[in-house]
Amino acid sequence: MVFPGEPILTVKAPVMEAQLVETAILNILNHQTLIATKAAKVCYAAKGDAVMEFGLRRAQGPDAGIYGSRASVIGGCGSTSNVLAGQLFDIPVAGTHAHSWVMNFPSEYEAFRAYAETYPDNALLLVDTYDTLGSGVPNAIRVFREMREKGLKPKGIRLDSGDIAYLTREARQMLDEAGWESCKISASNSLDEYIIQDILRQGAKVDLFGVGERMITSKSDPVFGGVYKLAAIEKEDGTIVPKIKISENVGKITNPHFKKVYRIFDKATGKAEADYITVWDEVIEEGQPLELFDPDATWKRRTYTDYTIKPLQEKIFEHGQLVYQQPTLPEIQKYCREQIDTLWDEVKRFENPHNYYVDLSQKLWDIKQDLLRKNYR
Repeated sequence: MVFPGEPILTVKAPVMEAQLVETAILNILNHQTLIATKAAKVCYAAKGDAVMEFGLRRAQGPDAGIYGSRASVIGGCGSTSNVLAGQLFDIPVAGTHAHSWVMNFPSEYEAFRAYAETYPDNALLLVDTYDTLGSGVPNAIRVFREMREKGLKPKGIRLDSGDIAYLTREARQMLDEAGWESCKISASNSLDEYIIQDILRQGAKVDLFGVGERMITSKSDPVFGGVYKLAAIEKEDGTIVPKIKISENVGKITNPHFKKVYRIFDKATGKAEADYITVWDEVIEEGQPLELFDPDATWKRRTYTDYTIKPLQEKIFEHGQLVYQQPTLPEIQKYCREQIDTLWDEVKRFENPHNYYVDLSQKLWDIKQDLLRKNYR
């Protein structure tokens, strides 16, 4: 990534310029799409509980940490511990003190009290340095009582180790019995969507999740395989020549031609049914029956009648000039959340999800098959 004021490498040879552009685009899109996707899964598992991005220390370098924070917010996170990302992208910054803070004081109680005095409006205490239930939570409650006497309102506690499901249930009971029902419980410690889903099923009492290494690195699936391939050439006379990349690996065979991409929605439910890729000059008349078929299993066909259709592509540059109104980060996050909400829960489940279909129009499929026949030997 290039920060403002840094020099940008340029190469005059047209082919090299194209390769640099291709690599730069893929670097930006693949990484940030990967992290945003992982964050969306984590936030979906959290079922409405806030998720804080905690991954900078384990990201693959500073750029991955900074832009990974931005991507995590797009995917649904509400804040980041990355102060520089917060400054660059106007992301709310959140976090707690470290275990080293507690260990630097003669006692846990003195560490909590000093932290509360330093951050009287935002005291969230890390209670698992020594003994979560034996000393951490009791000392936090003691400090909270002192804060209340001064007219201050603590935020809550954080657990970063141990059996999160069990410890948060016990901690919640201790806080409630002491009159601190308003105090939040935050949990961290190598969390991801699977662990969050599991501990919530076990009755964990968590209000905030701090998710770090497994989100910022997308540990479960650390590669997003986006590619950049030539699809067509437009000659000087306006003639368009479709191009195709053929491979023995069927998944690497490209879809040729200049294309339009649409999303089909069920009119009654508002849910997304499929994406539909057509040749650029095809016209879809909404309201008319629309037949879609699986491009791999072509006998699988379905005709839509009660649907709405939305084009997914927008023009960003025209003749080298930006013609797109760039949305703010909160607007991007809102759009992402709205689009995820249009997906069926069966598509979003983590184990054995239902396939979301991406289909080709009959015209595009025919062009692809013709190019395959002509070029494969």
